[in-house]
Amino acid sequence: MHTFILRIKGAALDTAYVIDTLFTLFSITLIILMVPGFAMLEAGLVRTKNVSSVLTVNIMIYAVASMAFILIGYSLAFGELQSATMSKWAFFMFQMAFVGKAINIMSGGVGERAKLLPLALFTLIMGGIIYPLVVNISWGMDWIKDTVFDLNMVDLAGSTVIHSTGGWALLAAILVIGSRKGRYVNNQIRVIPASNIPLVVLGAMLLWIGWFGFNGGSVGSISTKEGADSVALTIFNTNIAGLAGAISAGIVTYTRYKLFDITMILNGALGGLVAITAGPHLYTLYDSLLIGLIGGVLVMVAVPLFDRFRIDDPVGALSVHLINGIWGTLAVGIFAANAAEGITFFNQLKGVVEIAVFVFTVSFAVIYAINKVIAFRATDEEQQQGLDVSECGLEAYPEFKRAI
Repeated sequence: MHTFILRIKGAALDTAYVIDTLFTLFSITLIILMVPGFAMLEAGLVRTKNVSSVLTVNIMIYAVASMAFILIGYSLAFGELQSATMSKWAFFMFQMAFVGKAINIMSGGVGERAKLLPLALFTLIMGGIIYPLVVNISWGMDWIKDTVFDLNMVDLAGSTVIHSTGGWALLAAILVIGSRKGRYVNNQIRVIPASNIPLVVLGAMLLWIGWFGFNGGSVGSISTKEGADSVALTIFNTNIAGLAGAISAGIVTYTRYKLFDITMILNGALGGLVAITAGPHLYTLYDSLLIGLIGGVLVMVAVPLFDRFRIDDPVGALSVHLINGIWGTLAVGIFAANAAEGITFFNQLKGVVEIAVFVFTVSFAVIYAINKVIAFRATDEEQQQGLDVSECGLEAYPEFKRAI
């Protein structure tokens, strides 16, 4: 009888192992779906003469960042490759799927003037060293955390670890390489319109769908009733925040301009999704609604604010990812504070500040050094012609007359 009971327990454990592995593999698929999501969003928001370069950058980031994380970054972040609850290869792939997202955030914000080779070098360093060290002190094995940091921040799927990390790296890059040619002329902000709105919508919706794997998969297990409920709650709250962000951004655009700007509405949705990412497993429906609403408003406030300071961000990545990454992490300390579990506003703020200082400082130093060796910024003539020609030799729309 004792042997029979052990066999039943073993079979149950095997079943849970298989279910959690399958769930993780499905989540990985959704997360990697965000690669074309970023690519389409950015391709639609830049001018036609830069579309091929944007698409090339996105594929390059997925390949280079993933390989850097596989060969170097994972061991910095987590140490030995192992997992007791699912296939170690599924866990490994899940973590690898995250790494490129932080760099995608940066690449979009320096679009139309960043050259591919220096960006590839930074991608290698970001994917192999900078991002893994951030993971180490937040989600990882914590050998640095125990000796240098005292980070006790709750961040389920990376409002700070991924989104703010990408945002701080982007801010450093913009400060080093400057704005696009012609963006700010005689103290005037020149509007450079998006080239393909359908691609923007497609990209944003692919990102939205991918977020369900991004946040839901971060719960880690779906093989028990409690795990299944937690995953479902996480995905439900994630969607609520995206909906709320789109609605609040739409209301603000109409109130301010008497127009409905689909690019801002979609960025509002993405802002809500970023904001909910730190704690979607902890919130009620109304918490998620309010967090998303505020996220959409923050995007609408931040976009013109960055322009006022001549910080040129073609896709609004700073407003969506940096600002809402900070807001989303702090929101955990407001809406889900629990002293018994160590969830406090101070701990959340401390985590945001420590990662901000580390990522911005290191990223600025690395980008500055790369820029001294290989110019990060395309010349004015190359920008005028379009990076499709100078960087790729392949125009996305060769039959169209190039915009200037």
